[in-house]
Amino acid sequence: MPIATLGGLSLRYEERGAGAPVLLIAGLGRGLDMWESQAAALAPRFRVVTFDNRGVGGSAAPPGPYTAAQMAEDAVGLLNHLGIERAHVVGASLGGFIAQELALAHPARVRRLALLGSSFGGDRSRRMSAEVWRLMADRDGLSYSEYLERVVPLGFAEEFVAQNREWVARSIAARAAAPPVSAAAWMAQACAGATFTAAERLPGLAPTTLVMTGTADVVVPPANAWLLARAIPDARLVLYPGAGHYFFIERADAVNRDLIAFLEGN
Repeated sequence: MPIATLGGLSLRYEERGAGAPVLLIAGLGRGLDMWESQAAALAPRFRVVTFDNRGVGGSAAPPGPYTAAQMAEDAVGLLNHLGIERAHVVGASLGGFIAQELALAHPARVRRLALLGSSFGGDRSRRMSAEVWRLMADRDGLSYSEYLERVVPLGFAEEFVAQNREWVARSIAARAAAPPVSAAAWMAQACAGATFTAAERLPGLAPTTLVMTGTADVVVPPANAWLLARAIPDARLVLYPGAGHYFFIERADAVNRDLIAFLEGN
């Protein structure tokens, strides 16, 4: 895959399709592979750009901590590298924080904004439970594969995991076979999430915005979607009952249908 060099930072990215550009921004510890279900569905209609955030995959992992604003500037740098003046921006989880920072700092660069399984951060947001945080953040004594076996199921609804055990096992194996995300890089990205707060700035958010969430999300509790949608002028809210944090994988067909309709202005 190609590499963009942005002022000393290298980012791995992928393009597919043609049409209005759509930039997909991945979540904590995840790379461009997270978006496979969406990229394949969007490519017949859009020019789809996915990339590895700093710290993961084929991108550089400079010392942290990182900030969401800093990672938003990485995304803008990638748009500049590709000659894209304006793009639809879709961010999930931490990627939603990055997308908000991008839209707030560079409103002219964003056509429409979609925030998936995300929040506005800060003390007014609803945090994950202490137990979920412990399971995600504590890697002491675990191999990367063992760590993935523990945390991957947190991203999905219990019912989905129970009904798709072979698929979940293949997903863990595929991620374990890829370059591992170091504990230091993961924590550097986690710091970007922990220090992000945008509630007071969102009334000035310019792009038309869609907020989406799964109602069984234990990583970013779904109450955040209601709070986020209320804080953004004229935001739309779509819920996927019983789906987890990776609802866009669990309910890919429905999410892709809703996302395409939104990006096409419907």
